[in-house]
Amino acid sequence: MLAGAGAHALGGGTDLLVTMREGLVRPERVVDLRGIPDAVEMVWGADGSLTVGAAVTIADIAAEPRVIERFPALAMACASVGSPALRNMGTIGGNLCQRPRCWYFRSGIPCLKSNGTDCPARDGENTHLAIFGGGPCYAVNPSDPAVALTALEATVHIAGPRGSRRVPVADFFVLPGPDPTRETVLEHGEFVSAISIPADSSGGRQRYTKVLQRGAWDFALASIAACKRTDGSVRMVLGGVAHVPWRVNPSVEEDVASAPLSVDDLDALAERAMYDAEPLHGNGYKVELCKSLLRESIEFLQM
Repeated sequence: MLAGAGAHALGGGTDLLVTMREGLVRPERVVDLRGIPDAVEMVWGADGSLTVGAAVTIADIAAEPRVIERFPALAMACASVGSPALRNMGTIGGNLCQRPRCWYFRSGIPCLKSNGTDCPARDGENTHLAIFGGGPCYAVNPSDPAVALTALEATVHIAGPRGSRRVPVADFFVLPGPDPTRETVLEHGEFVSAISIPADSSGGRQRYTKVLQRGAWDFALASIAACKRTDGSVRMVLGGVAHVPWRVNPSVEEDVASAPLSVDDLDALAERAMYDAEPLHGNGYKVELCKSLLRESIEFLQM
């Protein structure tokens, strides 16, 4: 386990090394998790479920033929992460635990995540920040796989000094209200050891769509994971819009599942899905962007 207050976990290091350079963390020691048994393994259950060790690389998940066949939303999300070099170095556990990319936070400007008393982005530069669940911090979750894993109803395996526990990925990430310094439920000394995806989420119609400011190697302005299971139920999750992967209102998912839908129905459902959005002065475009992603995804699920 991770011993001492100054110890930090290392997987691929693609975010840890950056946060060290930016002065956000100053670990006394770094503990490499890649030597833990099963940390670099993908294990398929007899029922079609999948358990992925936390040190499996993003590139390996994206390229695994059975993941592409059975959980294409996850394969597509992993393929959209960063650059080839980052995908080959970065791990799934590290990707889920990376810190937000808010410009103020990453630049060392005092904010609610770095010993400040207010969020300078609220009235400042907030083009890329949250339109759902915001306040007092408006940073967004930067992980592409997290969005897909939420739609697939995955479970995060956590290990620590008090033993192990499992948390649904939808509950793994936390909103900033109670404690803006946190993004996950991980306690001191805990780390992600694996992620499991149930067989019920296998197959059906799935995809992950990401809109970037640049053509590649960028974080999502907005994204969506859309899944229609073999039993007909629907899961849709938005990324790049909240401190957590943002599950679309279940009532909208239920209506999407009750196909067929007209063009007017698509528009109405997209509008309803965005009803609770509260954009800041600089990111209202995300509302229309998400409506477009929702309409396209709903249409895809109807095919």
